[in-house]
Amino acid sequence: MADECDAVVVGSGPNGLAAAITLARARCSVLVCEANSTIGGGARSAELTLPGFLHDVCSAVHPLAAGSPFFKALPLERFGLEWIQPDIPLAHPLDDGSAPCFHPDVDPAFDRLSADSARYHWLINTLARH
Repeated sequence: MADECDAVVVGSGPNGLAAAITLARARCSVLVCEANSTIGGGARSAELTLPGFLHDVCSAVHPLAAGSPFFKALPLERFGLEWIQPDIPLAHPLDDGSAPCFHPDVDPAFDRLSADSARYHWLINTLARH
């Protein structure tokens, strides 16, 4: 570790790493400090339940990371990053044992909403366009 550096970044989550990369690209010497044993902050995956079954740590989903212009500009795949998109990215368990699921394709949900289908379709499509 260097005795002196131009910048110290505390935390190795997405924002800390983006700051460190930006500073390093500007030819600054950067020290990144992380208290945990692995980098990534809440934007990392780990086998929390079963071998081979990955969970997001400290988060439900990171939908903006894969679409981030900053992260798209980095050659992260060269360093082992693989964006994983599950068939069902999010579900919310209810007391009765059922669980509504969020799907990447919203069209199948419209059929299950009966009276609210048209309003949901308008809302989601309006948000998606903008």
